[in-house]
Order: sequence, then C-alpha cells, then structure tokens
Amino acid sequence: MGIKKIKQYENAVTSILNLDGWDLKTPDNDFTVYDAIGYTPKRDKKGNRIKCVIEMKFRNKYYPTKMLEKDKYDALMSLGKDVVKIFYVFDTKGNFMYFLNTLKLPKLIKKTCPDKTMWTKNRIQKDVYMLNENDAVRINLNQKE
Repeated sequence: MGIKKIKQYENAVTSILNLDGWDLKTPDNDFTVYDAIGYTPKRDKKGNRIKCVIEMKFRNKYYPTKMLEKDKYDALMSLGKDVVKIFYVFDTKGNFMYFLNTLKLPKLIKKTCPDKTMWTKNRIQKDVYMLNENDAVRINLNQKE
C-alpha cells in the first residue's frame, strides 16, 4: 500500500468520524506523530470541547493483536494530559479504536520490524505492545455474507 492510498484512507476515516460529531483534520505536515487532530464529539464537565489526536494504521492482512510501537506510544503520550490520544487500526476484519489515555498496556515485547515505516527491507528489533482486540473501545467488524 503506497503513501497516496494511505493518505486517502486517512482522509476518509477523518471525514467519516466528522459525520459522527468529531471535528478533525489531517495535518499538512506528513511528519507529525498523529494522522488527525481536532476534537472528540464529547465535552468536558465545563462544556469545553475535548482535544484529541489519532494515529492510524491500515493493514492489508488481519492479525489478532494490533502492534503499537513503544516509540509511537511515548510520542503520543507526551502531547499533554488534556489531549485524548487514540490509536486506530483498520484491517481486513474491521476497525479498532484504542483510547491510549485509559488503556492498560500489555507487557512490552521485542519484535523484528522494518527500520522505517514503509518501503524498506532493513529490519531491526523494536519495543512494541501487542494490543488485544477486546481492549479496543470501538470495534466495527466486517461481516461475511
């Protein structure tokens, strides 16, 4: 899957969430730690909008656990306590949304991964969390007919 297709998917997910009351936009800079930024559909106790960022992953293959790199998690969590951090995974089985602020993380493991996000054959050991599907807050499963 190329970068152009991924950008189309990011824009599509952002647009769909906006139809559901979110107020999101994709950043102009391709090198941010998130793929969408804006506000959730909810408000805090004072009636203020709640800031959020979403990191998105699109997979052509289904995996029963969803991999989140520790470096990505740390970068998202450094954005401040007033920001809701979301890890969104789309794969052939469905859509999985993890709210990182409240997620109980599984044990950290080492996994051999590409050294860069895309288009590389170089592999290195990375610290990752393997997230369980049941820990996703929002799950929309694709149904076979």
